[in-house]
Amino acid sequence: MPPQDHPTWLLDERRALGDRIRDRRMWRNLTQEKLAEKAGVSRDTVQRIERGTNDPRYSDLARIARALDTPLAELVGG
Repeated sequence: MPPQDHPTWLLDERRALGDRIRDRRMWRNLTQEKLAEKAGVSRDTVQRIERGTNDPRYSDLARIARALDTPLAELVGG
């Protein structure tokens, strides 16, 4: 399904997820680059997830949660 065909509620959820990750990253005083390094993902991946512009892979979210020392459920569940 092309991004423009995603329902509004799904886009809102992706943005909310990105906001929670950004908030936690900033609370930990990490740059996107440092978080990416700790998580073993690219900075572009962190940037896209925080902006809510893509559907993140579970493995990337799990790595980011671990790097933030935050339960994955807390990031995705709000």
